[in-house]
Amino acid sequence: MTGRLDGKVALISGAGSVGPGWGNGRAMAVRFAEEGARIFAVDREPERLLETVTRIEALGGDVETHFADVTDTAAVAGMVAACVKRFGRIDVLVNNVGGSASGGPVEMSEEVWDAQIDSNLKSVFLACKHVLPVMEKQGGGGSIVNIASASGIRWTGSAQVAYAATKAGVIQLSRVVAIQYAGKNIRVNSVVPGQLHTPMVEYRLAGQRTGGDVGKILEQRQSRIPLPFMGDGRDTANAALYLASDEARFVTGTEIIVDGGMTVRSG
Repeated sequence: MTGRLDGKVALISGAGSVGPGWGNGRAMAVRFAEEGARIFAVDREPERLLETVTRIEALGGDVETHFADVTDTAAVAGMVAACVKRFGRIDVLVNNVGGSASGGPVEMSEEVWDAQIDSNLKSVFLACKHVLPVMEKQGGGGSIVNIASASGIRWTGSAQVAYAATKAGVIQLSRVVAIQYAGKNIRVNSVVPGQLHTPMVEYRLAGQRTGGDVGKILEQRQSRIPLPFMGDGRDTANAALYLASDEARFVTGTEIIVDGGMTVRSG
């Protein structure tokens, strides 16, 4: 039985995780490997990739790690060149780097705003800038999957103006690039995750928002979700897998929302 990504090379940024479990990047890297993709796993910190690599190797998958700051254009160019040197091509690009910071325009410093723009939006711009010429040169098309957030399309419980603005920007960047490159058969889409239970909730958000009380923040997040459970990175991975695969050959310039119905609930 063949996998849905057999023979494809997937470059995934943010392929590690801040802790054990299914973060979006780790889940996508492992899920893609399960479907036959060769994985070029990128993260800024080596230790975050250890579990990702272990899980892929346990499957008998082919994975190469690379460490880079994807807000730096030289680093991104080097990342892309390293992937092509190792695997010869790039068929799938997944942009999964970013994070949130609390505050509205008055409370948030310019430094935090600028850092959010760089990590959440500029990183997507730079990866597309350097990967698109590779996909064009290869011929045969390609798929770019950008990870946005429900915060880019609705209020999600707290003021995080830069995160919301940048994730909205990721969605619109994806739409514009999708149309620009449609004639090259390069598809560009976004996955829009909602309130998932990922390691980031326990290792970062609980400390920022509920004084370290993980149970409390999970309860708050679940209260916004119509379905009776909270998804995790594997749900993001399955949506991204569809968009990366040839099953989505006629899908471009759009979004898959993965949020248990949260964005259609009023209030």
